[in-house]
Amino acid sequence: MITEDLNTEFWVISDTHLIAKSLHDEGQAFSQMQKTSQGKDLYYQETALTAFMRMAQRKKPAAIIVTGDITFNGERVSAEKFAEIFKPLKHTQVLVLPGNHDIFDGWAREFRGKKQFYAGEISPMFWRSIFAKSYRQAFNTDDSSLAYSVQLNPQYFLILADSNIYGTEETTAAPHTRGMIGKSQLKWIEKQLQYAEKNQLRPILFMHHNLYAHNPAVNKGYVVDDAVELRRLCSRYNVKLAFTRHINAQNIMGPQETTPTTEVVTSSFCSNDQGYGVVRVHSRHITYVRRNFNMTRYLTDQEKENYTLEHFHKYLKDLQLGSISADMMQSELNKIHSSQAYQVLIKHHPEYRLYLETLYDTTSHSNLQVKIRY
Repeated sequence: MITEDLNTEFWVISDTHLIAKSLHDEGQAFSQMQKTSQGKDLYYQETALTAFMRMAQRKKPAAIIVTGDITFNGERVSAEKFAEIFKPLKHTQVLVLPGNHDIFDGWAREFRGKKQFYAGEISPMFWRSIFAKSYRQAFNTDDSSLAYSVQLNPQYFLILADSNIYGTEETTAAPHTRGMIGKSQLKWIEKQLQYAEKNQLRPILFMHHNLYAHNPAVNKGYVVDDAVELRRLCSRYNVKLAFTRHINAQNIMGPQETTPTTEVVTSSFCSNDQGYGVVRVHSRHITYVRRNFNMTRYLTDQEKENYTLEHFHKYLKDLQLGSISADMMQSELNKIHSSQAYQVLIKHHPEYRLYLETLYDTTSHSNLQVKIRY
């Protein structure tokens, strides 16, 4: 058990996509990778995560839970650096689970000058070794995956599932986008839920891939393949809350049909505004609030001399949008929707309307908090 406190707090982050500084020289090859990284910051994550760790040292949440894609592309050195950054924490447990970019990712690279070189990948064995501190908190572990369960306090029970698909050895292939829990892990999850039910504990589920389809047009490869079976377990054992990531936007969906689970899809820590979640558990309810990490106050005096670090959210926004502002993007979309070509396309292919309307729609991603009652 992490804490005896009935009223406690933990934080949730995801997609830190850390690439250790030792794996690049900020040369041409790495600069090109940054330009094609879809808004991810690759240069400053060591600094950002260290600042986040300093905030945790000051505020002392019971735990920080990381829902995958800890590394940029599964570099072993990057995972080791992540563990090293959070090592100074004394009053906060860091609980990690892998994302689809972490285990046996054939894209693992280091960058020197104009060239890329293969970097050492992370096997499941290395993952457990690097993050041994997380697994030492486990109440139970799954032999068939990297999943484990942890008792948070006298009332809440955490199930950290491994929804990723990866092989049994190093590879040169691209990481799988889709995810699956699998029959063996589903049985293990059910045993954890049975234990929670028997001991009157409230389960919370964590995984990298999604439980629900958060975008009606773009969801293939994001929702776990065996979501029906997992939702059935959530229904049978009254799992009221799940935290996931994978899709590229913050979003919250309430219970669906017979499934009582509210799913919170968290933000990417390495892009946009460094979103993270603050979860407060109480005897009769849980609250979740999304917050932006303002790392300026946690920088050293020397780090504050760096203009980019002092104005980090502007830098992240520029990465995300490039030279096109959000207003300009909306203006262009309005022009497209009113154009004759668009009207002809929709007339002959009405199935494209939903896809095109939801592709850049962020209105449903503004729900930033939720309260779950027991």
